[in-house]
Amino acid sequence: MRTLADHIERIKGKPHHVRRRAAFGAAALGTALVAFAWLAASFSTGAFALHATSFAESTGQEGARAPAGAAENLAGAAAALPSDARAPARIEIIDAATSSGPAASAPQTVIPF
Repeated sequence: MRTLADHIERIKGKPHHVRRRAAFGAAALGTALVAFAWLAASFSTGAFALHATSFAESTGQEGARAPAGAAENLAGAAAALPSDARAPARIEIIDAATSSGPAASAPQTVIPF
């Protein structure tokens, strides 16, 4: 079995394109090992876990909910909001099973992320 020093000396005697390929291969192997160790540590500690929280829970306030039957009438949702002007602004996104698109004649604002 060869030692690492013997292997390096053998690679030094090879042409430039072979030495370059060996260097990139060693760098790729080292990068893959570090990435695997990082991913294993991240998954084992739960760093990528999604927690069931909402913006309202994180600010300590109750979220606004639309009254029953107000899906077709957005004025009902606006009426359900508290009218305290001193309250901090908040937004809560509620995923619905069905959604109605904007009216065909109404302008639409697109906010790129």
